[in-house]
Amino acid sequence: MITGINHVTLAISDLERSFDFYVRVVGLKPVAKWDRGAYLEAGKDWICLSLDSQTQPGPTADYTHLAFSVDSAAFEACAEAIRSHKAVIWKDNKSEGDSLYFLDPDGHKLEIHSGDLATRLAALKAHPYDGLEVYVQE
Repeated sequence: MITGINHVTLAISDLERSFDFYVRVVGLKPVAKWDRGAYLEAGKDWICLSLDSQTQPGPTADYTHLAFSVDSAAFEACAEAIRSHKAVIWKDNKSEGDSLYFLDPDGHKLEIHSGDLATRLAALKAHPYDGLEVYVQE
């Protein structure tokens, strides 16, 4: 049985640039670093940065992205750090809660978000998507 997401690996083209971005700008905690990669903590979750000669430059056209949780009290400070780094903003927020959608140096689509699944479901209850079916019990 699946118990959670173990980790997310991001293919990167420049380890120092990506390590600096994720630690200094996004605020992840460095755990380990070696010649071709690094492990970073995002709360209780971990991210692997992995040098990859086949990393595709720029963002994909689809909506696939990785969202990091940010406490609502810290959201503006985190968002300002990202904006001041001149990270490219790829989408305006239209969902519940505070969100900032931005690109990393390799064009991976990222988001910081101050809500959680419970707040998203409450928003869906108030404004349901077409064809919505909810499977969790309250």
